[in-house]
Amino acid sequence: MTSLPDLNGRVALVTGASRGIGYHIARLLAASGAHVIAVARTVGGLEELDDEITKAGGSATLVPLDLTDMEGIDRLGGAIHERWGKLDILAANAAVLGIISPIGHVEAKVFDKVMAVNVTATWRMIRSVDPLLRLSDAGRAIVMSSSSAHSCRAFWGPYAASKAAVEALARSWADETRNMALRINSVNPGATRTSMRAQAMPGEDPSALPEPAEVAARIVPLASPDLAETGMLFDVPQNRFLRYHQPE
Repeated sequence: MTSLPDLNGRVALVTGASRGIGYHIARLLAASGAHVIAVARTVGGLEELDDEITKAGGSATLVPLDLTDMEGIDRLGGAIHERWGKLDILAANAAVLGIISPIGHVEAKVFDKVMAVNVTATWRMIRSVDPLLRLSDAGRAIVMSSSSAHSCRAFWGPYAASKAAVEALARSWADETRNMALRINSVNPGATRTSMRAQAMPGEDPSALPEPAEVAARIVPLASPDLAETGMLFDVPQNRFLRYHQPE
């Protein structure tokens, strides 16, 4: 899954679009023909993204928004409906690491922020745009997860718990909409050369890791109107979908 899909005339919303994987997902969605609604806290990063998209002949709408502003997320859904009447693609990418620490040493404010940004804001965004994605002829949702949701390594408790929760939300949402045109999948991007990875693994050689643009190029095809899979985990390092066990 490396070729970019034809997204001409489609509207895409990307969170965490000012840097890292989200930046390149937004750039590639625009290069594929989508109008990108780019959401992030960092205005400078959004403006740089807009310059890149415009230079390549694409279009974007910048939304400086802290995702802990839950009412702001609600207003965003209303604004999208008023301007475009629908949403075709959601890339829920924004997240924070928190801290790598024994669970008993994690401060309450750190844990609360990880859950607020990674879980509650993702749920709030889903709630805000679910009606808009249902209005698309081929709505697509890409929910960023992590291998941490499954490995649950020592000292990664808050982040791992948040990503496991996000995957559960995506799976339930996919099951609710299985008989609709909406397709919803989680993504494990794998180790990537980002600032979050450097924060988590300061002793690691970044040159051994793939660039965010390379990883984003594997993810963007999940926005294709031709995609059939839903309720699955796309594993970027393996370049394939992994099916969850479904209880009888």
